[in-house]
Amino acid sequence: MSVPKLETVVITLFKNGVAEIAFNRPKRYNALSPQSYKDWLHALKWAADTNDVKVAVLTGRGKLYTSGQELVLPDPDKKEMQRRRDTTRAVVSAMIQFPKILIGAVNGPSIGFGTTTLALCDVVYAVPEATFTTPFMKLGFCAEGCSSLLFPRIMGPSKANEMLLLGRTFTAQEMVDCGLVSRLIGSDGFRDKVLAIADQAAQFSVSAVRTTKRLIRGIDVELLEKVNGEEMHALGERMESAESIESIRQFIEAGKKKKAKL
Repeated sequence: MSVPKLETVVITLFKNGVAEIAFNRPKRYNALSPQSYKDWLHALKWAADTNDVKVAVLTGRGKLYTSGQELVLPDPDKKEMQRRRDTTRAVVSAMIQFPKILIGAVNGPSIGFGTTTLALCDVVYAVPEATFTTPFMKLGFCAEGCSSLLFPRIMGPSKANEMLLLGRTFTAQEMVDCGLVSRLIGSDGFRDKVLAIADQAAQFSVSAVRTTKRLIRGIDVELLEKVNGEEMHALGERMESAESIESIRQFIEAGKKKKAKL
């Protein structure tokens, strides 16, 4: 069958029914551009609708899982900005509604949207060297990816607030301790070991998985979609605020100065 060829995401479909969806901008630290969100959405929809896919693994190529949203100044075209927010909202919705087993395989540091959406995976594994950050307050942003609901529920209010409000970087072991990551797997052979776990899961009844996922998450689906919408609306307002634009401008200028010194 035909596997989509995408610009920023690479999909590998194995004969056992495991589909690996990998962020594939290693030279850009897997930063999420507008095209990345479109490709991510396309990959999720394809995996959800394709009968040959039984399990999906979300991971990154290179040293990082993802460095989060690629920081650029807002597009003056309001309609374009709304289209981008709609795509981001649709990515979160696709993860909320994903009918098959979705495994997060964090191969390195995870920042921003990459971190928040891990709470929407069914299981998350990470290398011991991985770190997890949501630098929203530094950029004048706000919580997204349903993290405003799921992080306090999973991590506990204090630790969730330490991440979402204080922007503290958590180690992989801390994320295991608070329940967002299932367990750590050594970086040597990490990909193969996660794919082996996915292979075992691919042997299960797809209908049994679908039913059990509905029982686990079904009661929350409507709430999660509501939270997703509220977060995206608030994020749109925050990203267009003067303080957020200035924070992004300073970040970009600092990056240029750093490159000039190299």
